[in-house]
Amino acid sequence: MGIYADVVVMDAIRSALAEPTAPHPPGPRRRDWLVVGLVVAAILIEAGVRTDVVWRPIVTLGAVGLALVLPWRRVQPLVVLAVTFGFIGALSVARWVAAQEVTDQLSMIYVLVLPYSLMRWGSRRQVVLGLAWLIPPVALGIYLDWTGLDEAIGGVAVVLASLALGAAVRNRASSRSRQVEQMKLLERQELARELHDTVAHHVSAIVIQAQAGRTLAPSQSGAAVAALEVIEAAASETLADMRAMVRILRDGQTAELAPQGGVASLRQLADRTGQGPRVDFELSADLNDLSPSVDAAIYRLVQESLTNAVRHASRASRVVVRLGGEGEDAVRLVVHDDGDTTHIGSHRPLGYGLVGMAERARLLGGTCDAGPDPSGGWTVTAVLPRHGRE
Repeated sequence: MGIYADVVVMDAIRSALAEPTAPHPPGPRRRDWLVVGLVVAAILIEAGVRTDVVWRPIVTLGAVGLALVLPWRRVQPLVVLAVTFGFIGALSVARWVAAQEVTDQLSMIYVLVLPYSLMRWGSRRQVVLGLAWLIPPVALGIYLDWTGLDEAIGGVAVVLASLALGAAVRNRASSRSRQVEQMKLLERQELARELHDTVAHHVSAIVIQAQAGRTLAPSQSGAAVAALEVIEAAASETLADMRAMVRILRDGQTAELAPQGGVASLRQLADRTGQGPRVDFELSADLNDLSPSVDAAIYRLVQESLTNAVRHASRASRVVVRLGGEGEDAVRLVVHDDGDTTHIGSHRPLGYGLVGMAERARLLGGTCDAGPDPSGGWTVTAVLPRHGRE
């Protein structure tokens, strides 16, 4: 039992250490260099004003040099932390050996962002190594600058707060990323279901025609009978395979052999808004050559947009749905409501429904954007190829 417990613990430790770095860490940005400029200015001002800083030239040059590596704290969190706290630790040891009084340089407070960056962007292995590197200089600094237990606890609490904040932000970002990926997966499953239902509807018709052909075949040549048998067998096999596939996607639900709603059913969506805003449609007459997948996608995009308008649009009285050609090979869908977007963060969250809409459009080779309209209200704009992704 003890050996089993040890194995479980070791597996858990290895699994924890195997967690990779946070995805897509941003490199140096323009605002990072603005922060560096402000930090360097604070360091130079403090160096010019204060005369009690021990080894002032060395400390000042070191602080400025460390500030210059701050923009890389996200892509190389362990390296930046190791260099910074290595310098701080070496300086503390030198002062201890030289019996010099330790004086805090207030402008060096920017180093507290590094534990945060390590927890936010580093891999678990980097976090372990970084903490092992961080503890000695922090402990030595507290020892050399000892003014009482309260001050020591406060210093440790500040460092722990930086670490905890980085971990919290990372967990929140990871949760958001998982939810976005889940929404994309659900949208892909829904698209696969619609494609299956559309194709299955037509394949069922093929099977019926093939069976009718076999009935009439006695008056025809034997080759026609053989061909119809092949058609029937192939169509039946295809239908069975697609039913099996969609059962997996639907968690065991039975496939409906009927096409999903499309452009022809858009006006029926207005009846489902209930007491919500009035819905007006402006549909082009040149929409007969849309592929089934694009036809179903337009219906879903309009459906989601109207649902969002009813649920989230503040004081909206009218929604306009415009659908027309965009050149010869694409269509443009615009859904605009006249709701109040003055306080956009409080009533129109950028939720996962919009993520699903964008993912559906992308899978078909198009685009979908949503946001406040400069002229007022909220607008969803989608451009889709007429025949889907080639």
